[in-house]
Amino acid sequence: MIKFIHTSDIHLDSPLRGLEYYEGAPVDSIRGATRQAFKNLVELAISEKVDFILIAGDLYDGDWKDYNTGLFFASQMSKLREAGIRVFIVSGNHDAASRISRRLRMPENVKVFSAKKPETITIDDLDIAIHGQSFARQAITEDMSTAYPDAITGHLNIGILHTSAAGCEGHEPYAPCSVEGLLSKGYDYWALGHVHKREILHEDPWIIFSGCIQGRHIREIGEKGCTLVSADDGRITEVEHKEIDVLRWSIGSVDVSEAENVGDVVDLVSAVLEEEAGKSDGRPLALRLMIKGNSKAHAGLIANPEQCINDIREVATDISTGDIWIEKVKIKTAAQIDIEEMRNRDDAIGELLRAIDNLSIDRESLSGMMDEFSDLKRKLPVELRQGEDSINLDDPEQLEEIIADVKQILFARLFT
Repeated sequence: MIKFIHTSDIHLDSPLRGLEYYEGAPVDSIRGATRQAFKNLVELAISEKVDFILIAGDLYDGDWKDYNTGLFFASQMSKLREAGIRVFIVSGNHDAASRISRRLRMPENVKVFSAKKPETITIDDLDIAIHGQSFARQAITEDMSTAYPDAITGHLNIGILHTSAAGCEGHEPYAPCSVEGLLSKGYDYWALGHVHKREILHEDPWIIFSGCIQGRHIREIGEKGCTLVSADDGRITEVEHKEIDVLRWSIGSVDVSEAENVGDVVDLVSAVLEEEAGKSDGRPLALRLMIKGNSKAHAGLIANPEQCINDIREVATDISTGDIWIEKVKIKTAAQIDIEEMRNRDDAIGELLRAIDNLSIDRESLSGMMDEFSDLKRKLPVELRQGEDSINLDDPEQLEEIIADVKQILFARLFT
């Protein structure tokens, strides 16, 4: 029986992004999350007595701040060496962007594949052939897999490749390839990296993205881990996902249609917090809340959203003893009134509502206004110009959303 672990996209010492610090938040659980997840990987490998580990790219996250990242990695590799576990690595796009890591001396149980051309390493005592190639530069747009050699007869053949495959939303289209192209090599297992969500592209032979080992922001929700593979008599016999993450990211939705006031909203959120906490298997949870629905509480939420958000954070701290981090609260409620009826009134209220409704601007008009926004854009603080929730005044879709939000604020103020 042969066992190995397939992992990728470790992004060692990469900070978790999008978390706003506030009193009671589980700060200590966040610091070093990627390191602890990597320790979990090493401990799993030792406890399962695997023969080797495959790392399919993006071990690091570009250049390190100092050598501590490399020293930590080397110490973990030494643990694996003492357990007789070998490690095979292909560098990914983030690794290729690093200058420091290229000068790091690896322990003797670690092999990094060449970036010049595909290499084949055989483990003769196990009849294993591992084929791989590292990224030579950060952006590779050609199909690297075409140059990989065909399978070696009499061996269990494994390919390691950092790739976007046929393309995946949110990931750069690096080293694209097709399932058909990978199958043509005749390998028994393809260990893929670059895509952070676990995905099985093909079974028997297996083509798998193991996903990242630790989610780093709200776009990486759910459990994260690695793939434990067993083989016997020259064939793959079992493929198992192993959860090794330290903190979970999640998005919770709360319908507050029945809420009479902000206090009711907080009570409804409390029930969702307890439900979401139960899904994290005892891990700290970074949670984004989406509050929605036509509600009588809408006016209060719009009038003082910060108070509501802080009340929610206080409840989260209380019910979880500090293990739930409210990453963000998005209030997408609307007034519980018959706007259409009010709009048709033949009085000042109806006239005002019709004027507000006419705030809609078509896409062509929005595009023509872009130049007028340029000065405003330069004056926006950096935090409003960068990141997932930045304000992009060049995006007509986002401007339409802003106009819709303005309408809701005006409606709420009108009937408060």
